[in-house]
Amino acid sequence: MIPDQHKALIAPLRAALYDFAPDAVRRAIEGVMSDNVLWRFQHPLGEGRGQESFYDTVLKPLHHALPDLERRDHIVMAGPTPEGAHWVGCGGFYTGTFTRPWLDIPPTGHIVHMRHHEFFRFENGEITEIQALWDIPEVMMQARAWPMAPSLGRNWHIPGPASQDGIVPGPWQETASMATCQHIIDMLTAMKQHPSQGGPEVMEMDRYWHPKMMWYGPAGIGSGRGVAGFRNWHQIPFLNGMPDRGQYVDEIEYHFFGDGQYAAVTGWPDMLQTITHGGWMGIAPAGKKVEMRSLDFWRLEEGRIRENWVLVDLLHLYDQIGVDVLARMREMTSAPGVARQTFGEL
Repeated sequence: MIPDQHKALIAPLRAALYDFAPDAVRRAIEGVMSDNVLWRFQHPLGEGRGQESFYDTVLKPLHHALPDLERRDHIVMAGPTPEGAHWVGCGGFYTGTFTRPWLDIPPTGHIVHMRHHEFFRFENGEITEIQALWDIPEVMMQARAWPMAPSLGRNWHIPGPASQDGIVPGPWQETASMATCQHIIDMLTAMKQHPSQGGPEVMEMDRYWHPKMMWYGPAGIGSGRGVAGFRNWHQIPFLNGMPDRGQYVDEIEYHFFGDGQYAAVTGWPDMLQTITHGGWMGIAPAGKKVEMRSLDFWRLEEGRIRENWVLVDLLHLYDQIGVDVLARMREMTSAPGVARQTFGEL
């Protein structure tokens, strides 16, 4: 099956990123990516084309900051979208010893971890597009350099699937995979009915979500357990601050693909809404429509969603309303009297 082939094709790149020897990583990139690959990453890394710009702009600076860098996947899944595009989705984290500044985030000299969701679109046996989000705010928090409002949910080192089957084996199962995607689509459709069509009951949360669900949000939002945790720490504040979410579907795009009990969504951007009323996450109600990039994974268990991994490009959202989070971080970390460790010549 084509999804199984694509997971096999990307395996050498995943192995090279795990050990992260630069020459081996470059060879693996050359072996699987188009010469003109389109890569799209979160703010401030941006986007570009080509293997060399991908390595030099995205991977090389991170490796410079974390010389013992490694990338660990706990989800690797693949499948076609309804439009016929083929994607492989990888979720996990980068880790290493943070010894040099990265994006002006001050080094800690300790182990650091940064969650990643990286999606790869294949055409004719090679990667032609990458959509990826790294949890940069997670790194800032570990460096005690997060200058914005605190998360409402819990910030922690997000685990892989409780079922320990996130590296989904073949053969690809079309019926099960399509059914998983449909469950997610139906769930999102029901969610959009609230509040315009009724109270929380119209979302039918118990129908779609496991009672012990885990919602793993990005740093800056945080995670929640159970329907109550999800609603209290994410959904209610989100809807209060951006009640017009889900009303601009003709201006965005999103594509679902499934692999057994796992589903994922791509889109760049895949959400559009206006920050109004009381604002969101400490952001004042700017009255401006903003786009959001979110790359998600879901896992079903007993026919309902047990785990949902979510990354959102929060730095891009702040940038759209004129807030330079990295500049604020630099001001905070360079202020007189701030106590910092010195690691010698870096």
